[in-house]
Amino acid sequence: MQTRRTFILSAAAAPLFARAAVADDAIKLRDLYERRGTGLSELATELVGQRINVAGFMAPPLKAESNFFVLTKMPMSVCPFCETDAEWPNDILAVYTQRIVDVTPFNVGITVSGVLEVGSYRDPETGFVSLVRLMDARVG
Repeated sequence: MQTRRTFILSAAAAPLFARAAVADDAIKLRDLYERRGTGLSELATELVGQRINVAGFMAPPLKAESNFFVLTKMPMSVCPFCETDAEWPNDILAVYTQRIVDVTPFNVGITVSGVLEVGSYRDPETGFVSLVRLMDARVG
């Protein structure tokens, strides 16, 4: 039997469970790339232009107070900066947020929501070259 107290407690906890469900539905970085090679997966090409959730780790930013960071599949204590998109690793994702990013420790998992874009792009401020990125992104 549900009492007033259990109803209030369960209603208050509902948003916490909803947030956890979003994180559980997040795409893993490895799912955006082919299993072998450096190409994009079929899933990635289907999701281009759509808002998606991706789970990973925030690499240390290239510069302070930025709206850009690199999401990695494993914790990295240094940023995996690339010279060209030909050398783009298949385990990272460039992320461009709506606002200045609060840096998350490199070993704490995060979920990022943004619009998936593909194709070569050089950031005008940092010079960072990306092949795959999330635009208009939010962390959390």
